[in-house]
Parts: sequence; C-alpha cells; structure tokens
Amino acid sequence: MSLTALTSAYRLRTLCRLQRIQGHMMSSQVDSGVLLEKVGCAGVITLNRPKALNALNMPMVQHIYPQLKKWESDNETDIVIIRGAGGKAFCAGGDIRAVTEAGKVGDPLAEDFFREEYTLNHAIGTCRKPYIALIGGITMGGGVGLSVHGRFRVATEKTLFAMPETAIGLFPDVGGGYFLPRLQGQLGLFLALTGFRLKGRDVQRAGVATHFVESEKILELEKELVDLKSPSAEDVSRVLDSYQNQSALGADKPFVLEQHMSDIDRLFSSSSVEGIVQNLKADGSEFANTQAKMLSRMSPTSLKITYRQLQAGAALSLQDVLVMEYRLSQACMRGCDFYEGVRSVLIDKDQNPKWNPSTLEEVSEESVEQCFSSLGEKDLTF
Repeated sequence: MSLTALTSAYRLRTLCRLQRIQGHMMSSQVDSGVLLEKVGCAGVITLNRPKALNALNMPMVQHIYPQLKKWESDNETDIVIIRGAGGKAFCAGGDIRAVTEAGKVGDPLAEDFFREEYTLNHAIGTCRKPYIALIGGITMGGGVGLSVHGRFRVATEKTLFAMPETAIGLFPDVGGGYFLPRLQGQLGLFLALTGFRLKGRDVQRAGVATHFVESEKILELEKELVDLKSPSAEDVSRVLDSYQNQSALGADKPFVLEQHMSDIDRLFSSSSVEGIVQNLKADGSEFANTQAKMLSRMSPTSLKITYRQLQAGAALSLQDVLVMEYRLSQACMRGCDFYEGVRSVLIDKDQNPKWNPSTLEEVSEESVEQCFSSLGEKDLTF
C-alpha cells in the first residue's frame, strides 16, 4: 500500500473514531437531558427534555456545572447562552417528583439534588463571562435559578414566570431569597407568597428579565450573538438592546400590576404574614380579596418560612442566601407539607392539600426558627 493510501486509511479511521466518540458524547448528553455545544464565540447549553417541559434533574445539573466552569476559564469561549428545547418551556422547574420519592425513603437525592442545584445557581451568579438566558415559554422554580442570576435574561411574549412553591409546601428557592427582595418595593414578597404569574413583556417590566425580544427574532438574535468577535458584556448588551428596540409587541399595554403597585407596597408591608392577611381582609378591594383567597390556599408553614427568607435575604450575598436556602430545603424534606403539596398539586391533582399545621396562628416562631438552623457538617459550602 502506498504512503498516500496509508495516510488516507489512517485519517478515515481517525475520523470514524472521532465520530463514534462524538456520538457517545451526544447520546450521553441526550440521556442527561442537556446538549452542550461550542458555537462560534459561545458555549451553548440547550435544556433538552421538551416532553417534561425541560424540568431540571440531577444528570442535567451534573452535566451543566463542569461545562460552565470549563467555558468560564476557556480563552476561546467569550459568552454562554442557555435556552430550552421544544418551544413550550425554558424550564418549568426542578424534578420535584423524583425529590419527593427520595425524601420519603431517606434517599440521599433529597440532599444531593438541592446541594448540586444551588452550587450551579451560585456558579451562574458568579460567572465571569456574559451569561445570556433565553427564557421563552414556562420559566418557573428551577428554571428561574438557571436564568435570573446571570447577567442577561431575555423574555419573549411566550414567557410565563412564576415562583409557585408555597402552593406545594416549599419556598421560592434557587436564590429566590436574593433576587426577589431586590425587585421594586414589595413586589418580590408579593410574587413569593402568592405565586402570581407574570407573562411576556411584564417579566421584564417587573425586573426579572433584563430584555424583551419577540420570539420570532430569537433565532436571528442567537446567530448574531454567536458570530460576535471577542465580545464584551457591553457588546452583548448593545445587541440585546437593538433587538429589544425592534420588538414592539405588547408595548402599548401597561404593566399588569401597574395600578396595584402602591396597593402591593401598602398591603404587603407588615412585620408578619398574619399582618399581611389582616391588611388584605381589611382593605376589602377586589384585588386584596383575590390575594387573601390565594394565600389561604398556601401552606401556612411555607408562607412563614418564605416571609422570613426574603426579610433575611435582602441583606445577604447570593452565596449566603443559598446556604440559608439549603437549610430550608432540608427542613422541608423533614416536614410533611412538601409531600402533601406535591401529592395534591402534581400527583392526585385534587388541589386540596391538608396542611399541618393548617393555620398561620398554629405555626410557631420556634418551628420557623428551627428551619433556619445550621446543619453543621452538612451545611452547603462553596
């Protein structure tokens, strides 16, 4: 065989081997529910469980975290983009069912999932490269944690944002205690306690997203971002601003809560959840009555934990908030409302949870205080 033929055969074998390796990597990524690619100047994360609305599970976290850290220190990766596959959701939350089943039987997943998820949230919040989350579709719970701590969050008219955890005996975690109290006035506390849903441009108006871009322009936006040459955060910002300026959809409509912002600030300013409920009932307006009714459905324990979480989080760093929230997550795993809430909302879907305790007055300050106690060696560390 000639040297040329040998060289060609070697190259073909090498190419086949590379294709096999890439195939294994790709199938492993598909199995994990996430695709990780380098495109132009960007590291691109695609949440790829569309049938599960891209709900975040442990394998996804375990794939994203090391790749994010690698891209952060890679000189040839200038930005990180995260998006959801399927069009319906960016990420509808964490894989709560798996955590519930683990918690019931003392499986370590109930500890490990929250630990690794919060570690990833912190990595996103401290990422030195511009991090751009394209939050089209449903963005709740764990999906908020994958986006809100990054430098840029781009909502579309299809975005649906909420932190509905008090309805399942949990609390708005994934750093909710950090970003929610930093929204205008009492808006963050209102969103945290009631689980109120924001849609489209309102997600940006509330301060959850940094930009609003019409969904039909997102692919074009992505292409422009990955084609940038050694972009700075300012370069990314200019591109996003220009696309936002081209997006007029919904601009003529006021912020959905605009006429209620002063009411929210007044009614949700109280030294306790009981005080907020009293304010709402005494007010008697349609808006106040709707919120009082909503709070009456939520776990009383969750409401009190959430109130205290946001009060404390307003003065803490993201890192310290996540340490606090890890303690709270484990307190919820030890309690009963989380399991009852998941049963009622996600499994039996009867929407009729039996909370224990069943009233705010029965939730003692001591029991709330206990939820914030150090876990000693099991505390979250960075």
